[in-house]
Amino acid sequence: MYGDPLVHPQTEEYWGNVNPVGPRGVYDEAKRFQEAMTMAYHNFHGLETRIVRIFNTYGPRMRLNDGRALPAFIGQALRGEDLTVFGDGSQTRSFCYVDDLVEGIYRLLMSDYPQPVNIGNPSEITLKQFAEEVIALTGTKQKIVYKPLPVDDPKQRRPDISKAKKILGWEPKVDRKDGLKATYEYFKSLPPEEWAKQPKEFTSRT
Repeated sequence: MYGDPLVHPQTEEYWGNVNPVGPRGVYDEAKRFQEAMTMAYHNFHGLETRIVRIFNTYGPRMRLNDGRALPAFIGQALRGEDLTVFGDGSQTRSFCYVDDLVEGIYRLLMSDYPQPVNIGNPSEITLKQFAEEVIALTGTKQKIVYKPLPVDDPKQRRPDISKAKKILGWEPKVDRKDGLKATYEYFKSLPPEEWAKQPKEFTSRT
């Protein structure tokens, strides 16, 4: 719901920077609307609610063609293709392993805190560095190629998890190196017809 943030890292008090009529508008505004409706039911009807703000998450059982950076990079490496980075690769993301995410969500559910809480890994990395990590992990001989950055694509993403630490006693435990290895082993185990599936981003953009 933070959109292309002007505040870094992103705290729960930040209202975000979203273009409601841009190509990502439906995606961003849907999250914001869900939060608004959840809080309306909490305040008006007294319903017990929780709001978790999930940051970039990865792990086994992702779909190779879902369009996110990690499965896209690994899928390209498995197919022997160059890895596609949109923009110059300086935009950042913060990747949280799925086991850590589930633990954070569970702790929030078991709490009595109704306000939004960031659940994510504050370890920030550029997409260029991330692509390089995938190349090293997979041993591919392919290179990184660059394509134009999509409109309104977030330039930086890093959660401030101070609230999660204080209220839930939670912070991520899985190192990205270990998480990536487990995720790569899962993708390698998929049948070749799954490897062949490509996200629309690589078939519709020039």
